[in-house]
Amino acid sequence: MSSTDNTDKPTEEVKAQEPQTTTTEGETKPAVTSSSVFSMFGGGAKKEKKDDEDRGDNSGSAKAQRDAAAASKEGEEEDQAPESEDVHFEPVIRLTEKVEVKTNEESEEQLFKMRAKLFKFVRETNEWKERGTGDVRLLKHKENRKTRLVMRRDKTLKVCANHYIVPEMKLSPNVGSDRSWVWNAAADVSEGEAEAVTLAIRFANSENANLFKDAFIKAQKDNEALFAGASAAPAATAEEKKEEATEEKKEETS
Repeated sequence: MSSTDNTDKPTEEVKAQEPQTTTTEGETKPAVTSSSVFSMFGGGAKKEKKDDEDRGDNSGSAKAQRDAAAASKEGEEEDQAPESEDVHFEPVIRLTEKVEVKTNEESEEQLFKMRAKLFKFVRETNEWKERGTGDVRLLKHKENRKTRLVMRRDKTLKVCANHYIVPEMKLSPNVGSDRSWVWNAAADVSEGEAEAVTLAIRFANSENANLFKDAFIKAQKDNEALFAGASAAPAATAEEKKEEATEEKKEETS
């Protein structure tokens, strides 16, 4: 062939050929590269699995769980109160003395105590009005030996009945009830000033009502002698003064 023929033919690109191995039987097989060896021992599968896991971690549910955990951790850190210093404040006023509250019952002896409900009859509206629920007590003074009836409301301890048990009082059963009593007090001072009131008291059962009746009548008898002696003393004093005035007049005329 001439040189002109060689120049007219296009040059063929030399392609890189994969190395081949020849077996004993004359067949050619591709040579085993390092990447192929790595895939034979599982290297390629692990890489693909890792890539799948990375892609799975970036999925919606896993990502949402991570975000929620991070937000929860941040919230716990914010909820923790910062440590504060131990601050001490001195009181402006120091209470050094105890104030004793007197109820005028310190010099009295309790003879009777029973829980009950008290009512007052209102003449203007012609109806019974509840005055309070609490313990009704009979208190005997240690010096003058007189007995009075005192009743205070629960919790507030406000007085709703306070009067002496005088001989003129008559304890009568309430109509249609065996656990309630009615009486008139000429000078009840529970509201501050003495006033005539009609009171009714109701107990839990008839047994308690009868115990109150017995204690009331006994106190009434004890007070009868005391009130009689107190009323007799002023009368005797008036007679003595009258006699002294008469004697003085006689002396003047003589």
